[in-house]
Amino acid sequence: MEVKGFPTSSDIYLELDGRKIAVVQSYTAKASKSSQSVEAFGESEPVATIEGQRKYTVELTRLYATEEAVSDGINFYDLQDFSLVICKPDRKIIYSGCQWSAIQEDGQLNAMVAEHVTLVAAKRIETTA
Repeated sequence: MEVKGFPTSSDIYLELDGRKIAVVQSYTAKASKSSQSVEAFGESEPVATIEGQRKYTVELTRLYATEEAVSDGINFYDLQDFSLVICKPDRKIIYSGCQWSAIQEDGQLNAMVAEHVTLVAAKRIETTA
């Protein structure tokens, strides 16, 4: 197996309509689901659990818009239904159907950098590289 090295910011990026629109310095992903217990009359413990819907929340740190996206007039606040792509040495993780839920900006006026973006994804797909 060939070792490709550690991920860099070019390995974590936002994609919209098949185009890379921003590179991301780092991320933190959290998956949760709304599972429920099945209770039966007379039992002191649940008899089963039912898997609920999954929710994917990802916190991104330092997003830089690509030159092409800047020339197209990208606005992070207008983004919807985009994907987050994370390329690791042995696999690729894609969060799709993304919507942002929080954006924090620091720094210079009109800079195409967002310090922290929290997004919620509809799906998570993992493929081997």
